Amino acid sequence: QVQLVESGGGLVQPGGSLRLSCAASGTIATINAMGWYRQAPGKERDLVATIISGGSTNYADSVKGRFTISRDNAKNTVYLQMNSLKPEDTAVYYCYADLTLQSGWVFNKGDYWGQGTQVTVSS
Repeated sequence: QVQLVESGGGLVQPGGSLRLSCAASGTIATINAMGWYRQAPGKERDLVATIISGGSTNYADSVKGRFTISRDNAKNTVYLQMNSLKPEDTAVYYCYADLTLQSGWVFNKGDYWGQGTQVTVSS
């Protein structure tokens, strides 16, 4: 019904950059918000960045000034540009979407998650 397909993770050296992408597909009437969370081994899943339908963004303090979230409305895709990566950024990154789906005249709002993509920052 709804798919969030992530791409762009991998291994990068400290100080390097990566760009994550997440494309949403399905019977989507409205994208209310999209964003990224991350989960390191043994830790809880934490917010990284979000962007709402009006374009406002929110970042975790730990990534401010290094990460940038953006969105392509025509492609239902959200991006996370990660610069100046640090070993502590190593985690599985999950795409998140707050969507309103449409089936005929029925609208349902819900939260959806991608499968996760591994980001490893190591020399």
